[in-house]
Parts: sequence; C-alpha cells; structure tokens
Amino acid sequence: MKTTHLKFKSAIAAALLALPTIVNAQINDPNADPQKSQDIIGRESTSNIISTVASFLLIAPDSRAGAMGDAGVATSPDINSQHWNAAKYVFAEDRMGVSLSYLPWLKNYVDDMNICYLAGFNKIKENQAIGYSLTYFSLGEMTYTDIAGNKLKMYNPKEFAIDGSYSLKLADDLSASLTMRYIYSNLTGGISLNNSEETHAGHAIAGDIAVYYNKAFEGSKYTHILGLGANISNIGTKMSYTKNNSNFIPTNMKLGAAYTLELDKYNSITATFDINKLLVPTPPIRINDTIVKGKDDDVSVPVGIFRSFGDAPDGIKEEFKEISYSMGLEYWYSKTFAGRMGYFSEHKDKGGRKYLTFGVGLKLNVFSFDFSYLVTTTASNPLQNTVRFTLGLNFDKLKK
Repeated sequence: MKTTHLKFKSAIAAALLALPTIVNAQINDPNADPQKSQDIIGRESTSNIISTVASFLLIAPDSRAGAMGDAGVATSPDINSQHWNAAKYVFAEDRMGVSLSYLPWLKNYVDDMNICYLAGFNKIKENQAIGYSLTYFSLGEMTYTDIAGNKLKMYNPKEFAIDGSYSLKLADDLSASLTMRYIYSNLTGGISLNNSEETHAGHAIAGDIAVYYNKAFEGSKYTHILGLGANISNIGTKMSYTKNNSNFIPTNMKLGAAYTLELDKYNSITATFDINKLLVPTPPIRINDTIVKGKDDDVSVPVGIFRSFGDAPDGIKEEFKEISYSMGLEYWYSKTFAGRMGYFSEHKDKGGRKYLTFGVGLKLNVFSFDFSYLVTTTASNPLQNTVRFTLGLNFDKLKK
C-alpha cells in the first residue's frame, strides 16, 4: 500500500479520537494574545463543526437513497428502510426480503476503505413487521508509529453496528417503529496515545424512534400518494476510547415528505425532500478553559438532545446552519426500471458538503439491482465519484 494512503487514513483515525482535544488546545493556550483570541472567537463562530464518534452511522448505505441526495425517511418502503425509517416496513408490498450493499469509501484517496450493509425484513402479520441490519465499516490497513516515527504495529481499524426493529401499523395510514442497536468501534487496536494513555474499543447501545404516514388519493385521472416520515436515530449512550474520555454518538433527527404521482399502471414519478439535524451539543467557544460564548457541551445525553435546539454560540442563526437538506426524484417504468437523481446541501460553516447524485434501479422478478453515483459541486471534495451497489432478493417471488 502507498505511504500517502497510510498517512491519510491515520489522520482520519487520529481525528476521530483527538479532534476535540486539538481544537481546545488551540483556543485554550494560556500565552495566547487577547487580540488573536478574539480572532479565534470570530472564526469559530462562523465555522463550528459538530464532531461525534461512530459517524459512519450517518452515511447513506444503500444505492436507492444514495441516488436521491440521501433522502429516504418518507419514500415508499423498500428492503433498506431499516436505516431510514423502519416504520415503513408494515406498508411494504412484499412480505420478506434481504439486500446487500457495498460502498467503497473515499476511493479517490484510499483503495481499501469500504462499507458493507446487510438489511432485511419480515412482515409477521399484516400490521406488524420486524427488520434487521448490519453495517460494517473497514478503514483498511494502517501503520501505527510513535512520535519518533518508529513502527509500532499494523492494524485494520473497524466499526460496525447491528440492530433489530419492530414496526406496528397504528391506523390504516399510520405506523410507528422502535429499533435497538449495538455499536462497536475499534480505531487503535489498544495502542497507547502519546506513549501514555491506553486506548480500547468503544461500545454503545442506541435506539431509533420513527413514524410514517402513507395515504393514497384517487384523482380524476391520476393516483396521488403522500408520504410523511420522521425518525430520531441513535438515541443512546456515549462512547469512550480511553479511561477519561467519552463522546457523543450521532443522535440525529430526520423529517421528510414524499409525493408520488402515478400517471398510469406503467409510469410513476416521486419527489422527496428531507431535513436532518444532529441532536448533540454544539461546541462552545472557550478561552483558557472559560466558556465565552455558547453553552457547556459536557452534559448528559438527554440534556444534550434537548439543548441541541438552542445551544449554538451564534444563536438561532447558527442553529439553522446545522440543518442539512436532501431532495430527490425517482421515476419508475412498469415497476421494473427506475431512474433517480438528487441533491444534498450542508452549510459551509458546518461541513460544506454539497453534491449531486444519480442512479438507476432494476427489478427482475426475484432479484433487484440498484446503483448510484455522486458528483460534488466543489473542487477537491473527497466524496467525488462515490459509488454504491445494492443487490436485493425478494423471498416471496423466490417461493413462487
């Protein structure tokens, strides 16, 4: 493997562990010039990114949603609804299915970092369903060295999450679901940081709460279908990598709407729109360990969730910056071929990800295949040319 790849991936692993420490060290310098400190406050108030651990939980793993700008909380049910909104499973036309998705990650920079996603569901009754998924994130092989550059060990950092859900139809057009999840993250393989503090694998338990509304309206010429969805995901414990360290996992709120126009029995078009907001504290601005703007982010998970709606140092203006937007279009012909496109937007002060997405889908009796491709709208974006592949299996049609 190339040395540049090792350095790049090592930087990722280090950043996941040490980013809060690095930022605080820069701002809390006791010898800092007061005027320069004011400059730091100004910069941080306009670029104040929220950091969490196990952030792979927020990456869209499947090709269908990945082709629609990462929108999926309110779209029609499919096998991969477990990630977006498990409450959709009770509205699925099929009774059972399983899918496997593969996502090479940051492939323009490294050649062995990837995400694999296995998902499935089973309708146990007409108004009840269970779902399950496994997300596995491999960061590839890395070389760890000490401060002097001496090689310590080779290791393959990895993270995974395994979960199960139960969904129930509350009314003809409304359903709800509960998901429980176990999260594992091992970025260092037990290596010591700075030859002193020992590290260990991180563990967390989390859950999702989701609701879904699906209503069809018969018009004079066409059928109209409205979908509304909401999902608060990864409500759970903090995760630690060292004895004196704990970090928030990415608790996230998704709200979305989808409108489908069925032109005839062969053609349908869907437009969908999602908003996302992290429900974790926004880092305050500190000078010499004193908070000068914002609120203390060393709080419990419940406090952090509720406070996340009003703790940004720059107030409501910054709170709105923390909302990202996803929108997508999907066209189906004869429920066999699909064409998709989408757009994702995140404020420049909160990460600045902006990209277009495209994709296709194909259903061939028992099997289905989906593909998506990502095109960034900014230069030198590491997400450029991201692709996703998803293969699905319909057990109902397999039995027939």
